[in-house]
Amino acid sequence: MAGKKPDQAAVAARIPAGATLAQVRRLAADCKACGLWRNATQTVFGEGAERPAVMLIGEQPGNQEDLQGRPFVGPAGRVLDRALEAAGIGRDAVYITNAVKHFKWTRKGKLRIHQKPSAQEIEACRPWLDAEIALTRPKVVVCLGATAAQAMLGSKFRLTHHRGEFFSIAQKPPVTATVHPSAVLRAPTDEERHAMTQQLIDDLKVVARKLRKVGP
Repeated sequence: MAGKKPDQAAVAARIPAGATLAQVRRLAADCKACGLWRNATQTVFGEGAERPAVMLIGEQPGNQEDLQGRPFVGPAGRVLDRALEAAGIGRDAVYITNAVKHFKWTRKGKLRIHQKPSAQEIEACRPWLDAEIALTRPKVVVCLGATAAQAMLGSKFRLTHHRGEFFSIAQKPPVTATVHPSAVLRAPTDEERHAMTQQLIDDLKVVARKLRKVGP
């Protein structure tokens, strides 16, 4: 029904004990815990290494991700791929996903423009994200942008104050946060885009050093 309140408990109840990642992915494909599924093409679940060194968490799928059903395949994904390469983190060592699995958008002419998901929509999707973390067991979690960071670290987290720092969460790997690649694309000048790209690379280099300390 329109306006239905997001239901995190309903999502959690759908994930049986002992489910595999493939099973969770199939269950998520039919998720209707909040209203975002109505205007989205499909659920966009995470993908990547089965036992990743790094899990990257973005905010939500974008237009291209919604159409293709895969995370970070649009322009922001290309920025991220270049930054990972510059930081020395192999794409085959990464699992990438989003805090919210459906594209939230508003129409502007012929374009579908991203809208920030609400706290309730993020919470409704949280069991899927928790299942991804539990089943892939990454060594480090990297939140891309403020929305993903606040989903993991709480609403008081400020990216401008704590970017690149590591935080401990019960029963979770070390968590850090950096700028979202889409923020690089939105920067108004070449100078600002270069500076933000370098921030992203520098933060990922910190992650690479952390991985060396954590070990195999």
